[in-house]
Amino acid sequence: MRALFKTRRPAATPRPELLPEAALSAPISTIDSPPSSAIRCRGLTKQFGTGDASVLALRGTDLDVSTGSITLLVGPSGCGKTTLISIIAGLLNPTAGEVEVLGTDLGRLTPDALVEFRARNIGFIFQQFNLLPSLTAAENACLPLLVAGRPRAEALQKSRAMLAHVGLTDKYESLPSQLSGGQQQRVAIARALVHEPRLLICDEPTAALDAKAGQTVMELFRQVAVHPSRAVIIVTHDHRVLHYGQRIVHMSDGRVERVENVPPPTAQSLEHSPEVKS
Repeated sequence: MRALFKTRRPAATPRPELLPEAALSAPISTIDSPPSSAIRCRGLTKQFGTGDASVLALRGTDLDVSTGSITLLVGPSGCGKTTLISIIAGLLNPTAGEVEVLGTDLGRLTPDALVEFRARNIGFIFQQFNLLPSLTAAENACLPLLVAGRPRAEALQKSRAMLAHVGLTDKYESLPSQLSGGQQQRVAIARALVHEPRLLICDEPTAALDAKAGQTVMELFRQVAVHPSRAVIIVTHDHRVLHYGQRIVHMSDGRVERVENVPPPTAQSLEHSPEVKS
């Protein structure tokens, strides 16, 4: 991976002029007729292990997520939330059932085509960050652009712009070991957003952040989702961010239990968000 960064980095990194808001809200020229449905899951089952040691994480799960929206996935630990988003992201194969993402049936893609589809269309924020320890914050954040073949200078400029937007202007050249847990999470968020994905999938993205930083991150997600070609799905236990979602999907025991449509927030609800009801 270090081979991607053969050119010496400049001693001083100027603040980028690129506005992340403009990048996030810009039209995607490659989309001729964006689908109204971002995600369609039918009868998803996922079994881990065999025999007496087997665990059924999903039990015939159905889910629909529309573009232009933020969908929050909530429920008790172990109910299948992370398994579900991992299947939607193409990181896991279901044992049974169908999953369609952005009009594409993931089950019909070859392994190589699935990797290409993920790289082009999906941003994923892992709960454990998954930063590469030998790369700086800016280098970690620009990896999706480099994998897509963008020039290194352009990729680094965009990654620095995104890092600045999540409050890490002075951390461009820091290694993950020099960052706090919350700062590492913000680098992971910048990495997921930098290539303007049509689908953003997040596993507890605000768990390690304070209230102000969490609000900044959720505003970034809102900017991504407002485009009619894009959608955001977020697994969360953080009651402070519930008002950012248009829909709250409640899961229990490997199934979608109910779907709650969220009305537009009021000033009072922004200050006192309700607790998640499992």
